[in-house]
Amino acid sequence: MGRIVVLGGCGDVGSHVVKELVASFSGSVVIADYRIGKARTMAAQLGGKAEAAFVDANDESSLVKVLQGADAAVGCIGPFYRYAVPVARAAVRAGVNYVDICDDYGPVEELLALDDAARAAGITLITGLGWTPGLTNLLAKKGASELDEVEEIRISWAGSAADSTGLAVIMHVFYAVTGEVPTYRDGAWVKVPAGSETETVEFPEPLGEVPVYHCGHPEPLTIPRYIKVRTVSLKGALVPNWNNRLAPILARLGLIGTPEKNLRTARFIHAIEGVFRFGGVPASGARVDVTGLKRGERCAVSFAAAETMGKITGIPAAIGARWLAEGRVPKGAYAPEGCLEPDPFLEELAWRGVRYQRLV
Repeated sequence: MGRIVVLGGCGDVGSHVVKELVASFSGSVVIADYRIGKARTMAAQLGGKAEAAFVDANDESSLVKVLQGADAAVGCIGPFYRYAVPVARAAVRAGVNYVDICDDYGPVEELLALDDAARAAGITLITGLGWTPGLTNLLAKKGASELDEVEEIRISWAGSAADSTGLAVIMHVFYAVTGEVPTYRDGAWVKVPAGSETETVEFPEPLGEVPVYHCGHPEPLTIPRYIKVRTVSLKGALVPNWNNRLAPILARLGLIGTPEKNLRTARFIHAIEGVFRFGGVPASGARVDVTGLKRGERCAVSFAAAETMGKITGIPAAIGARWLAEGRVPKGAYAPEGCLEPDPFLEELAWRGVRYQRLV
């Protein structure tokens, strides 16, 4: 019947992954978390359809122990700039297919560099199969397939403060919106200031128009590896807009900008995070605009989606884990656009409740 382990299964997104797998996977689901009491409570609430296990992401032997014998695992332990690579290496050591929802740009090259090790272990690693990255990558691949020549892929996201909780989420935001972040311009990877080049993007309701700006995400680093394109950009923002002013203020005060500072300040923000949900909406969104040539004429293809963060992130990861457990993905280490065909994945995603819109 199979067995899938969800690392960080008690977290904001991890719990959605667990619930989706309990509903859609015929095998056993393991809620692996260092908060073992919470994991046991969650397993009991799911009527015995999942089991709890302790794991310490700071201890590779603990990771390997909980992973061994599984058909697939999902990595939901953040912040990913700290844990993505060690957890993926533990999956290789355990010989277990692995997918994560890593949305930090820093670990991308190390994760993809595990390709030879993953092949030698006979497993598949997929990094960034959630909302952004994940859904965005597959929509970009779908849009690119409809053009003869791709010139630019513009990815935008809007995340509502009323739609997520957790310390790791806050740390990710601090990481993404400070310093210089990668983008891909005219065939080369370059750095741009986080928070720069603001533009207003229209998202599906209830988000509407949102001013977005450059921030650090994996898509500009991964998409050009698999799709021939001149420019790939990633811009995003929080909703409500006043939340976006917080990080620059904290940076100017010297309170964020290093992992240690980010952790210390995130702990404070986490203690009062309910304040930051004021004026938000319970939804997050993504938009992908692909431009290029088709039969010699300039053409654009655009897609968008909006859903609660738990669903739009957790369901893609759960589908990926099931596909890995079923042996439907080639061996090696990939970003989603490197190993998944968009149409069947998007069809299953819609069947599970996350649908995208074609705008152009």
